[in-house]
Amino acid sequence: MPLSALVGKIIFVIGLVTFVAIRVPFDKQRKSVRVDEARRGVLEGLLMAGVGVGCFLVPLLYVFTPLFAFADTQLDVGRVVTGTLLLVLGLWLFRRTHVDLGSNWSPTLELRESHQLVNRGVYRFVRHPMYSSFLVYGLAQVSLLANWVAGPAFLVAFGLMFVFRLGPEERMMRDRFGKAYDEYAAVTKRLIPYVW
Repeated sequence: MPLSALVGKIIFVIGLVTFVAIRVPFDKQRKSVRVDEARRGVLEGLLMAGVGVGCFLVPLLYVFTPLFAFADTQLDVGRVVTGTLLLVLGLWLFRRTHVDLGSNWSPTLELRESHQLVNRGVYRFVRHPMYSSFLVYGLAQVSLLANWVAGPAFLVAFGLMFVFRLGPEERMMRDRFGKAYDEYAAVTKRLIPYVW
């Protein structure tokens, strides 16, 4: 295995462990507040399972087994550096999003007791910065894993989640916060600051 591919795998695993470590304390915090409304269904479950496959299962199988060796590509130092920078940015944004949300955070479509409309911190720039962090993290995975299956696996899963979940999530927020959410949506972009 070329050194750059090995380094890419090591950096990816460190990033994945950091990703999980970031979420653990916020997960404990969120569980301390009762769920007021949940809009979970079969599609939500399938989307979450897809994210688990694309973010964890497929890349870890690639890193620790030869299962996807048939789809290996070349990885140069430039891609490793780019992937590392994207990973750092994605993880910073992921953590910042959790900090700004506090106990309002949830991995599924649900609102907590005393849920607030968060429009401070990174939420001043985009309505869905956690999705923005997933996009950046997914691009890092593509850059760090020299494989046509494992590299884009999370981007594909995230893309499906984004397409099928964004509408219901925004409807849930509009149903709860009404005009305040509409006003917030009018001055922020969905995913990329100042663009879209």
